[in-house]
Amino acid sequence: MTTHSGPTETATFASGCFWGTEHIFLKKYPPAKGLGILRTRVGYTGGRDDVQNPSYRDVCSGKTGHAEAVRIEFDPSVLKYAELVEYFYRTHDPTTVDKQGPDTGSQYRSAIFYHSPEQKTIAEQVTQDVQKKHFDPRGAKIVTEISPAGPWNDAEDYHQEYLFNNPHGYQCPTHRENW
Repeated sequence: MTTHSGPTETATFASGCFWGTEHIFLKKYPPAKGLGILRTRVGYTGGRDDVQNPSYRDVCSGKTGHAEAVRIEFDPSVLKYAELVEYFYRTHDPTTVDKQGPDTGSQYRSAIFYHSPEQKTIAEQVTQDVQKKHFDPRGAKIVTEISPAGPWNDAEDYHQEYLFNNPHGYQCPTHRENW
C-alpha cells in the first residue's frame, strides 16, 4: 500500500463485473508506481434505498438495483478525474444497457457515480467527447448512467483484487483497452 499525505478524490465506476473493472484500472495505474491511483475497493452502489448491506448473492439476484462497481481513491495532483473517466470508457462497452459481454442484468450496467458537481460536469463533458470521437463514427450511442454517488457497500473480501489473487479467474471479454 502506498502512503499519501495530500488531498485525495474518489471516483466510482460500474462497467460490468467489478473484478475486471478493478483489474484493468490497477494494471494501468498500479499504486506502487505512483501513477495516481492510491487504492481501490469493489462493492455495490446505486441500488434501492430500502436495501442495506447487500451481499453478492443479493445483488446478483437483480432485485436490489445495485451495480457492481469499483471505488478508486486517487491523487488529483498526479491523475485527473477526466483521465479516469476517459479510461473507464476505453475499457468497456458503454453502448449496451445492463450488459457487458455475456454478463447480463442491471448489476452489470455502465455507470459513473459522481462525488461532486465538478465531477458531474467533467463526466458529462468527457462522455460527449468520447461519443463524438469514438462512437458517432460507428453509429453507436453511449448509454452510461451518470448519477450522484450514494451509499456504498464494500463487496466481500474475496472479491477485492480478485483477478490478482486468482489470475485464471473469470474476466469479462469487454474489459480491454479499445483504443
